[in-house]
Amino acid sequence: MHVLSIIAADSKSGGSALGLFVPMILIGAAMYFLMIRPQRRKMRAQSELQSSIDVGDEVMTTSGIYGFVSSLEGDIAWLEVDDNVQIRVARQALQRKVDTSQGESAVPSDDGSGRNSKIEPTDGSAADEPSK
Repeated sequence: MHVLSIIAADSKSGGSALGLFVPMILIGAAMYFLMIRPQRRKMRAQSELQSSIDVGDEVMTTSGIYGFVSSLEGDIAWLEVDDNVQIRVARQALQRKVDTSQGESAVPSDDGSGRNSKIEPTDGSAADEPSK
């Protein structure tokens, strides 16, 4: 109750309008530096990346498809995802370049764990038949 009486006494004394606007200005500045400015920086970096992509670069799309850029036609990029398999994607869908100097590659490697490998039947039976 004591706090409410202090606030009520302050409002009766005719406090300045500047006291009301300072917190609003501080909130606006905080929103700019914490939300708007980093987002603009991220958009600028993405735009620079997309304009720097050239034919022959290995890239990853926003949906996770890896491929080599085989052709650029304005806002459309042609990606070669396998031998003689090309897909057409929007240039804005190219998320990042794959850094092959760091050892990254879109080509899967067999690490010996058995994951991501095709399982072949070893006893000569068809793969579609259930085992008995």
